[in-house]
Parts: sequence; C-alpha cells; structure tokens
Amino acid sequence: MRRGEVFAGYRIVGELGTGGMGEVYLARHPRLPRLDALKVLSANGVDDEFRGRFLREAELAARLRHPNVVTIYDRGEFEGRLWIAMQYVPGKDAARLLRDTGGPLPLQQALRIVEQAARGLDAAHAAGLLHRDVKPANILVAADTEGTEGTERVMVADFGIARAAAESHGLTREGQVLATINYAAPEQLSGERVDARADVYALGCTLFHLVTGAVPFARRTVAEVIYAHLHEPPPRPSRADPALPEWLDAVVARAMAKNPADRFASCGELAAAAAGMDTGTTNPPARRGRRVWAVAAVLTLALASASGVAVWQWNRGHSTATAISPATVTPTTSGSSGPWGVYGFVVDRFPDLLPPTPVDTGYRGIRCLILDSTGQALAGSLSRLPGDFALLTCSGDRDPLSELTISCNAKGVPMQRQGVTYDLTTTSGDEPWHRQSGSGEVKWGLMNTSTGPEGKLIVNFDDPARNSCVLEALSDLSSPQELHDTWWQHAPI
Repeated sequence: MRRGEVFAGYRIVGELGTGGMGEVYLARHPRLPRLDALKVLSANGVDDEFRGRFLREAELAARLRHPNVVTIYDRGEFEGRLWIAMQYVPGKDAARLLRDTGGPLPLQQALRIVEQAARGLDAAHAAGLLHRDVKPANILVAADTEGTEGTERVMVADFGIARAAAESHGLTREGQVLATINYAAPEQLSGERVDARADVYALGCTLFHLVTGAVPFARRTVAEVIYAHLHEPPPRPSRADPALPEWLDAVVARAMAKNPADRFASCGELAAAAAGMDTGTTNPPARRGRRVWAVAAVLTLALASASGVAVWQWNRGHSTATAISPATVTPTTSGSSGPWGVYGFVVDRFPDLLPPTPVDTGYRGIRCLILDSTGQALAGSLSRLPGDFALLTCSGDRDPLSELTISCNAKGVPMQRQGVTYDLTTTSGDEPWHRQSGSGEVKWGLMNTSTGPEGKLIVNFDDPARNSCVLEALSDLSSPQELHDTWWQHAPI
C-alpha cells in the first residue's frame, strides 16, 4: 500500500517492513492522535480455522501489558485480509542490528537484549500465552527515552500472530514461516505438545545468533535444519568464535537441550544464568545506602558438578561465582534437617512465597540466599544461625520487585518488643491488611539509597506464628504505589 491509502480506517504513512506473513506499515490511528504499527497479513492460506484462531490469540495477547512486550491495540479483517494494530516502537529489530553490523553483536549488548526479552516472555507465560516464534526479527530494540541516557529498551513483538500461524499451518509446511525453523524447538518440529520451554529453546537459539552472527544450525536445506534440531547436539558459541567465553557454551547447551525437562525452567532463568556467568564486568556499584551487599541468587546450571552448587552474587545483572559444598545445602546438626537447615522455619512461614530449597525458585521466579546479621552473603553452613535473626534476601524479576528481604527472630520474639524500626524516607501509604493467612500492617513509600530513591514496601504481621518477622520489598524501577498495587496485592503472603 502507498502513502495516503486508507486501510481499515488507518491512513498509511509508510512501510516499515515485509515478511513471510505480510507487511508492516506505519499508520495513523483513525481517531486518536497516534501512529501505530499496522501489520497486514497475507491472504494466502487464510481459512476459517486460521481466521478464528488468529482473532482469539490476538485478543488474548491484547490483554498483556508489559514494558518488554509490544502492546497490541486492535485486530480485525478488512477486504479479506487480517490485520493487527500494535504499538509503534521507533528503532530496529535485532535481526536488522545483525545485518547492519555485518556480524555478531558485542556480548554485553546481546546479554542485555536477551535479559529484557526474557522478562517480556516470562510475563506472557505467566498470563498463559506462548509466543512460538521467538527470533531476532521479533525482538525490537529502541533507545529508552524514559530511562538512563544511552540505554536500550527491548520489546518482544508478534504475540497473537505466531501461535495462530504455527497451530494452523505447521512450521514445516512449504512457504509457511520457514525462517522460524532456525529457532524452532524439537517438540514443535515433531508436532508434540509445547509449553513455555519451547520459547526458552528459541531464546537460546536467538542468543547463539546474536553472539555469533549465525543461526545455530546453518544447513543447505530445510530438511537438514530440522534434522539438526531433532538429533544433533547444540552448537558451541566458542567454536564459532574462539573469542567468546566457554561458559556461554554451557548456557546455550542447556537452553537448547532436546528434552524440555533438561532446559531452563523459564526464559528468566536462561538470562540470569548468562548474566551470572558473565565475568566481563567487575566491581559493580553498590545499590544500597543502608545496606551494601550484592543480592544473590542460587542457580542450578548444566555445568554444576556433583561436588556442589554455585552461588551467583547478582548486582544490576552482573555476577561472580563461588562454590558451596553439599554440606552447606544438607546440614547435619540436630534441629537443622531439611534443605534450608535452621533457616527452614522462615521458609515454612511463607511456603507459597519462598523457594522450597536453595536451588529452586519461589513466587514469580524469586531466588533466595542466606545473609548474616550484617547483611553480608553467608556462604557457610545452614546448620547454625549467625545470631538471633534469620535473614533471607531474594532477587526478584524487577517487574516490579527487585529485592525481597525477610527477617525473623529465631526465638519468636515479636517485632514490636525488639525495638527495631523499619522506616521510610517518604511514606506514600499505610494500611492494615487481612487475608486468610493472617493480618498485619503494610506501608510503602520511598527509601533513599546510594543510587537514589527506590520504592519500598514493609509488611508486619499480627499472628503469633509470624509476628517475629518483617518483610521488606524493594523496586529500583517502579514507584512505591506500583509495588503495592501490582506485587503486594497478589503476593502469596
């Protein structure tokens, strides 16, 4: 369509791109003073089954709101062609970045892209929506005008299209989304049931492409590519480019495991593993004024040996690793049985919130580590407490939770009798709360830190089982009110 033409009420401003499924145009909204990205699907192969599935999937995707997902505004059919109106994101997709550079992206940039894309994908999975067509061309990269100058904002596109197309036509049918085969999970290609781990596989393929400049299985024919996905071992990025670190091989190998059960459980886990293994950034700035520690997460990776697990100290997405012996995870002293040892009484009081073991995840993927009484990461035994307090700190998905800390008095002394105060620099709200699990008080506001003000929420408890505990939730990206409305209101506490 040419500039000035009207399609489904939208006036065409220009063409943004073309692909196997149709064209994307920059178009002016019929009523609002806004420019949208209008994707018009090809009429080829559109039958009643595809039409119905496309409209249903687009409607589901339109309910998804996340800063790392391109928002879908509307969808419909006009003159026999299906269309979908989406948020216009000025910038380039990751495939165009690869073409413009003529090769791979810098490792740090690739990891940032994968990390943000993973946030959007995990949010979609939590909402019950699969993508099924994760690839560089569906990952948009734009300057973050609302964030730090010079940073990038990454958004996943084409929810509501890929799933409908894949289910209706099949990935291997000639002429239908053939480019997707380069990133398709084995279970997709063999026609088996797929879940979020298929998107994990595709994100692993995308990571390989971003850091090497080539698709994982570059073969002459489609049949050879399919065979490689089904039977050949995952390729090693360090073999494609010896300058890449060998730890990246292990991350890609787990993400692209043939058996979905052997992959990372979520896209966020994949991104966290890659960021955790990255040793390219040293001495990251401290994030707290009152407490100076690195938030830590315990990750089980493909390279973890039988001699122990790894503790990944995380700060703004960069990590270092230290080994912990199995005795740390399996305490032997009296009264310290269970995976959390003497810290188990804290986890037992918040069973739906905290991970059941140090190597698992809790609510919305949070991972936790024990701290000593000074707030330092404690890599010692779980068979004894460093003092009267058991302190767990957990890393969140930053949507909006960035950090969660739970402190409980091991002797059961109620907080109001301990003389400890938990204040905010500026209070935005303070209210009592009542749930089936108990009751208490919650307050939220801003806390000044060494890196500036951050949203903070403090929860106290009335019930005798938990009145010796206090919970603190922080967000470095969202307002205190958003922390209250989007995290606290749904957290299983």
